[in-house]
Amino acid sequence: MPLKLRLFLGLWSALWTLGLPFILAYLRRRARKDAVYGAHLAERFGRYNARVQGAIWVHAVSLGELRSAVPLGRAFLARGERLVITCFTPAGRREAEAVFAPERAQGRVHVVWVPFETQWAYRGFFKAFRPKLGLVMEIEIWPRMVAASRAAGVPLFMCNAQYPSRAMARDGRGLRLRQEVIRQFAGAFVKSSLQAERFASVGVANIAITGELRFEQPIPPALRTAGQHARRALGLEGRRVIAFVSTVEGEDATYLEVMTRLRSTAETPFFLYVPRKPERFGICAELIAEAGFSRMRRSTDLPATLDEHTAFSAPATLPEVLLGDSLGEMYFYLAMADLVVVGSGFTPKGAHNIIEPLAMGKPVFTGPVIWPIEYPFLEAEAAGVARRLTTAEDLATALASPDLPSPAQIEAFFAEHAGGVERFFAALPGALARAPR
Repeated sequence: MPLKLRLFLGLWSALWTLGLPFILAYLRRRARKDAVYGAHLAERFGRYNARVQGAIWVHAVSLGELRSAVPLGRAFLARGERLVITCFTPAGRREAEAVFAPERAQGRVHVVWVPFETQWAYRGFFKAFRPKLGLVMEIEIWPRMVAASRAAGVPLFMCNAQYPSRAMARDGRGLRLRQEVIRQFAGAFVKSSLQAERFASVGVANIAITGELRFEQPIPPALRTAGQHARRALGLEGRRVIAFVSTVEGEDATYLEVMTRLRSTAETPFFLYVPRKPERFGICAELIAEAGFSRMRRSTDLPATLDEHTAFSAPATLPEVLLGDSLGEMYFYLAMADLVVVGSGFTPKGAHNIIEPLAMGKPVFTGPVIWPIEYPFLEAEAAGVARRLTTAEDLATALASPDLPSPAQIEAFFAEHAGGVERFFAALPGALARAPR
């Protein structure tokens, strides 16, 4: 390990240790809105009740990363392995606990907080869990996690990895410490040949191209059926339904302008508006009302449980917008929609995942900023099944247009990019053999 990286790790651990009062204050503040932030706090310090040896460790920092890990986790379980899943956010932890609930009850899956970025916290983690290998989903780079895994002799791989152009340009400046950390991974399972070239260019040697694992993500049949039932019961058959999903702060005005423009068209669509974070549910409800739209809310105006047996009743007067103020029900909203606008593309943080709507056969639209999802967005754009627009006016025009990709086009694109789990397991033995010891 280079001297500058050793010095940085010492400083990094010291900063985390000294900053713990502020980190705990942050968690306490977040726990006022979401109690899960304050639960199981000892785990963040590396103290765990469970003791598991020889499992597969999957780190999925939040909801999106967890969803990409689900197909791989299922495949490991089918091969008789056990899983330890670490998360940082309540959204990721809730989803992991829900998706793997039967396996958790059997003791085959353990869901815990990832420890704080200190040497002593990770010492506790590896004392409780001695995994045979670790997989960090997507683009999470935690210096102490990487160094502690290497010191413990646990091969830690980037998985479903990509190196966005913006991150690569940033990391290439100054001391390039993040690239030094990246080189300490045991290897990388990456999404495309372009991503393989990018990681190789910064010195990662053990690389396998396995594709995008989210193409393997299972669709909950109960939510699909419930969405189809809701569409019929609300009288939306034959009417264009447009879903704005995973919307984030900073773009509500753009989407409300789009909705206002579409409201004046010959055939007014019905809108679904699904904020990404629960703390924005109330805020978005107020913004929708202030923009002059009538609305209903998932939490108060639809049945509490959604499954294939749910009975929906239409209100006397159907409002213009359904606010999706719920978690874990994305496929319900997607099943109701004809067209899907994926959020965050009109912010510098960049657009969120487009695979879920494509999996449901829905054309996808987003804003101009797509750097976090270069793969598979560029491929989807080239195939004509996804579009990025630069203004509210352009987006409204595209959503009103009859020129849309066919279900066959979307299905063909999806089939072409599936198979990531199979490619991962084909590449795993060689990657482990090449991993530094």
